[in-house]
Amino acid sequence: MRKFFLPLGIFVAFSILGQPSFGGSGGRSGSGTTSAGRVPTFTLDQAILTALQRNPVLLNAEQEIKRTKGVIIQVRAQALPHVTARANFEWTDPNLQGARIFGTTSGTGTTPGGTTGAASLIESPPSQVRDVQVPLAAPSATPATFVEASDVSYAISVLGTQLIFNGTTFPQIRGTFFQRDSAYFAFRNVLDQLIATIKTQFYQIVVNRELVSVNEQSVHLLEAQLKDQQNRFEAGTVPRFNVLQAEVALYNQLPLLITAQNNLRIAKIILAKTLGLDFQPGRGENPPLEVVGEMPYYPRTIALVAAIEMGKERRPFLKQARANVLNQLQQVKAATGQWLPTVTATGGGEWVSSPTNSSWHDISKGWIAQVQGSLPIWDSGEIAGQVIQQRALLSEAKNTYDDDVRQVELEIQQAYSNLQQNRELIQSQEKNVEQAEEALRLAKARLDAGAGTQLDVLNAQVQLLTAQSTRLQALFGYNSSLAEFDRATGAQSTFSEMFADLAPRASRTKTYYTGSGVDAEGKPKRAEDTAVRTSTTRSRTSFSK
Repeated sequence: MRKFFLPLGIFVAFSILGQPSFGGSGGRSGSGTTSAGRVPTFTLDQAILTALQRNPVLLNAEQEIKRTKGVIIQVRAQALPHVTARANFEWTDPNLQGARIFGTTSGTGTTPGGTTGAASLIESPPSQVRDVQVPLAAPSATPATFVEASDVSYAISVLGTQLIFNGTTFPQIRGTFFQRDSAYFAFRNVLDQLIATIKTQFYQIVVNRELVSVNEQSVHLLEAQLKDQQNRFEAGTVPRFNVLQAEVALYNQLPLLITAQNNLRIAKIILAKTLGLDFQPGRGENPPLEVVGEMPYYPRTIALVAAIEMGKERRPFLKQARANVLNQLQQVKAATGQWLPTVTATGGGEWVSSPTNSSWHDISKGWIAQVQGSLPIWDSGEIAGQVIQQRALLSEAKNTYDDDVRQVELEIQQAYSNLQQNRELIQSQEKNVEQAEEALRLAKARLDAGAGTQLDVLNAQVQLLTAQSTRLQALFGYNSSLAEFDRATGAQSTFSEMFADLAPRASRTKTYYTGSGVDAEGKPKRAEDTAVRTSTTRSRTSFSK
């Protein structure tokens, strides 16, 4: 199944994501590595492709699909023929069988005891194994001669068993197909979540890198400001207080820079773990990876009602819940089917050795045919108890599905609200950054001309840093919310083409249509059901009053 990942990743990265690759600073290429320490670099598309191949959560979801296929084979085998070959071989010590000495019936024969004439039979001590005595001749005047049983016995049988009818196996088989469908949709849900996570973590590195750059610029500016005030103090044009103010401002800015640098390191480590990259002892304290790209901003026009309906139709999360409901429905039928009769047929052949001769040519062989049937008459309520349990589980699955629908609606509305908030923040801060930059330029010019104060410059610098940080956080929030919105609406990826050999056949039918107008089982909602719910709500409201 791993062979599907490469075309899937290419399709996702270039056709669905719609995110272009951005050239990083320093002339680095997205597919290359940095010259120092051979640190791997990733664009957003390359990070997603790597995660599709190496992320353990996604790989486990793939193995779960394979496991459910094994469950299908196992349960389906109950309705198919079973052929079993059995063989047994037994050897018994002659001392345990009671050895016999056979004489002759001729008059000239001599027995071991020295007696001549008629044959004599000497009995051995009693044995724990019953001797098989077979007369060699018809009753006559002479004593009967008996043959000792063979000390070797064996039997071989080949039997086939076929289930003819019962009420449990076939619903269980249908239930396993829904289990496979559930695992498939869980795989899709994990994939959507993984893509959204990669986007968020990638943009977190980008925003932290920009915050480091902003704080470094602020530190450099404060250092220059401190040096200028020291020069002015030495020249006697400003008091010592100006130098102290510049030092305090510089040392207050340094912790913000250190924190930003640490956040950048941690963000890189988190992304490396999500991509499935192992720790390399040789890199020491160097970062595990570098990212190439900038923080994009592509405003998107969104209709909330249409987005909610699309999320209901496309979310694999809901389709997984539908598969669980349909599987539980089959479990109810399987439990109810225990009241029906069970009919099986058995047939085959058997080969049994002779009791007096161990030769393969002296065997008994024949055919065996058998039909068995059973019907529960009284079980003290065991089956009824199982049916009650399965029906309760079915009701729980339906309630879970209804709650999952509301969860999808909630996630889409939350993502939409966050998009609106971050879009407004970006628009407000774009103009604010320009004004803060102009205010800082004017404050420095006033200070150089002797018309301003150092405090004005410091305040302008703090305001510019705040505006730049707020804008970067708003950009990150918008892109993160956009990734979450795509995940919540099921627009993160398209599966109908790339999963043609992986998707179950039922997923390409209306079985898993989860849009509005259908219930947990996929059946159209009836108007009277809505009326009953409305009347029930009204009655409860009047009762509470």
